[in-house]
Amino acid sequence: MSSRTCLTVILAAGEGTRMRSSLPKVLHAAAGRSLLGHTLSSARDAGAERLAVVVGPGREDVAGEARKYAADSAIFVQRERLGTAHAVLAARDVLTKPADDLLIAFADTPLVKPETLTRMREALADGADVVVLGFQAENPFGYGRLVVKDGQLTAIREEKDATDEERAIRFCNAGLMAIAGKSALSLIETVGNDNAKSEYYLTDVVEIARQKGLRAVALEASEAEVQGVNTKAQLAAVEAEFQKRLRSAALEQGVTLIAPETVFFSADTVLGHDVIVEPNVVFGPGVRVEDNVVIHSFCHLEGAHVGRGVSLGPFARLRPGASLAEKTRIGNFVEIKNAILDENVKVNHLAYIGDAHVGRDANIGAGAITCNYDGVRKHRTEIGAGSFIGVNSALVAPVTVGEGAYIATGSVITDDVPANALGIARGRQVNKEGWADERRKSAPPKLSHD
Repeated sequence: MSSRTCLTVILAAGEGTRMRSSLPKVLHAAAGRSLLGHTLSSARDAGAERLAVVVGPGREDVAGEARKYAADSAIFVQRERLGTAHAVLAARDVLTKPADDLLIAFADTPLVKPETLTRMREALADGADVVVLGFQAENPFGYGRLVVKDGQLTAIREEKDATDEERAIRFCNAGLMAIAGKSALSLIETVGNDNAKSEYYLTDVVEIARQKGLRAVALEASEAEVQGVNTKAQLAAVEAEFQKRLRSAALEQGVTLIAPETVFFSADTVLGHDVIVEPNVVFGPGVRVEDNVVIHSFCHLEGAHVGRGVSLGPFARLRPGASLAEKTRIGNFVEIKNAILDENVKVNHLAYIGDAHVGRDANIGAGAITCNYDGVRKHRTEIGAGSFIGVNSALVAPVTVGEGAYIATGSVITDDVPANALGIARGRQVNKEGWADERRKSAPPKLSHD
């Protein structure tokens, strides 16, 4: 099958009004990735060389999201909502170009695995002309039933059109379809709109194929894998299923999850060997963790790289652009943003390092911050190797602290500090003897609250 070319058409034109959101349904995220992004990624992993995405009119945001995950995807607009077959035909220009396999998927069905799409393609390679994906429904009410006789799919019968015998069928249509390339366009073009809604339904392809003497089959997936998203409750159910998969995969590869049900991953989270993740940790998109890292409780990571042997948290936050080199120590209530920390840097508590480079073996004291924003622009701070930043210091960027330099506690550093120097920027302490006694004598009497 590896030599077979595959075109995948993804339908992403639905409005999703039941989501109660101004955001298009397919742009809602699960496991740190949009529903459309999940579908495109699965299609690509299943070997799709060509991708077409059908969007609604004026949906440049959906088109942009498609290009984010598949820059070479072709975008087509379904200007009228006249059914699923009509949506596929919006991509007629790509359907006319030769392909061995046509896959049709839906952007609001994001849990379908690449392996399932590959099984559908394999069925085409084995001689089927039409392949429909189905599932055994716990409650089949409202679903189209897959009518199978002698191993072949003979029809997809909608609930309102089904006989009592057909309504008893629990094998239901999941919507996804694969069609042999040589037959695809002619089958879809034959679909009519002789129905109550005057719409063109992709499901009619099965009976049309049978009438032409072609072979249609149905493959089965789990109900969990093919669940769709039309409401926020269903989005939450999809999120839960993704997290179940991702936690299982992490455990399988040897990651220690102290309380798996409290850890949330993104689809692209990468974890190395012998990583320990304590409870209540959230991985946003774009996180890579190397070997032998310990992530303590209540940490949040996004767009960050965590080097080998790092200890992170508890209660630490890594924002996009954070890069921690080997054996860095980040403690509680520390935030790192768009900053590179070299080997063995220690930022143990209550600090903010943003838009900075911290050299190896540097120590950042409690309450120290880089003041990176002047109200208009962001500026960088350079902290040299082996330097020591005292407690409650503020480094006002742009500024450089040289290698081996010390910053005195409570300083506000606005000028560069040379290597191996001591930077002091604070008022001298003054003690006024007897001031407290005089203050108490001159103060008005306290009001009674009895």
